[in-house]
Amino acid sequence: MSTSTPRETFTSDESLGREWIVEARGCDPSALKDLPTLRRLFERIIDEMGLNEVRPSVWHVFPGAGGITGMSLLAESHLTCHTFPEHGTVCLNLFCCRPRPEWDFAEGLAEVLDADDVHVRSVARRFAPEAAGVIDS
Repeated sequence: MSTSTPRETFTSDESLGREWIVEARGCDPSALKDLPTLRRLFERIIDEMGLNEVRPSVWHVFPGAGGITGMSLLAESHLTCHTFPEHGTVCLNLFCCRPRPEWDFAEGLAEVLDADDVHVRSVARRFAPEAAGVIDS
């Protein structure tokens, strides 16, 4: 079995994508159950990052005290979320196949969902072989 260590440095941005994995806690439970609020959050992220929605977002509202799952298919890949109102948390995943500037998830989620604890993991995603003649170190 082979393993590899992810690297954050690449020789070319042409084959470099980025994935953001976000967990936010301390959110307003009523906001996490409110579909218009989550739609606005997606619209804001998509607009401010200059992304392109291929189709309207798809949403599923779970019954009772359940949360909401959403997905937006983007020309750049996807944006997804799942809310847990009973825990005051939301999990987001954004994958872009082209380099993008960082979006301030902590500020944006605080403003829209009243999140007070936001953890963001940003992962470089290479989807093409490295350029010929480049030596890994």
